Amino acid sequence: MKLDQGYLIVFEGIDGTGKSTHCQLLGDYLESKGAPVRRLFEPTKGTWGMKIRKLLTEGRGDVGPEEELSWFMNDRKEDVENNIKPSMANNNIVILDRYYYSTAAYQGALGLDPLRICRENEAFAPKPDLVFLFTTSPEKCLERIQKSRTEQSTFERLDYLQKVQGIFDSLNDSVIRRIDTAPPLEEVHEILRGEVTALIFGQDK
Repeated sequence: MKLDQGYLIVFEGIDGTGKSTHCQLLGDYLESKGAPVRRLFEPTKGTWGMKIRKLLTEGRGDVGPEEELSWFMNDRKEDVENNIKPSMANNNIVILDRYYYSTAAYQGALGLDPLRICRENEAFAPKPDLVFLFTTSPEKCLERIQKSRTEQSTFERLDYLQKVQGIFDSLNDSVIRRIDTAPPLEEVHEILRGEVTALIFGQDK
């Protein structure tokens, strides 16, 4: 299957919403239809992304919100130039697990201006064609995380996740589709498939 253009489909939400699972399922579905898919995630495994990942596991220490934000921005700039833009130029469907909406929400919960973060990112990062923002409650997400992982990220505290979710809830963008992931997995997947096939193929399939 050849497409006439590239697409950027982003999955957002706090950890424990099922975001990464649905990234995988949607990618598998599109590939089964012969669509050219590029799967990406942020933070990346580049130099800046690995600094962020170390921060997640070891704690922020003396790294302040602005410095932390700069790491996310640098990591994203590399991802945009090395992966996202080239893939879209090759008419691929880019499925991205986290993007600048997460940065706005997580760094916004530390006291930074979420709208400023979005503006600064949109100055260099392509606007997504579609954003799936998963909205499961922070309490439920934390419960899932604790059951499924032996280690928790320093970002995964209930009070912090509640602030993050509040900022996600406040984001207003025409490309955002809010998805409740409380229903069964297949039911949610069907909703995502419908949205994506309508976007790419112009009709539900």
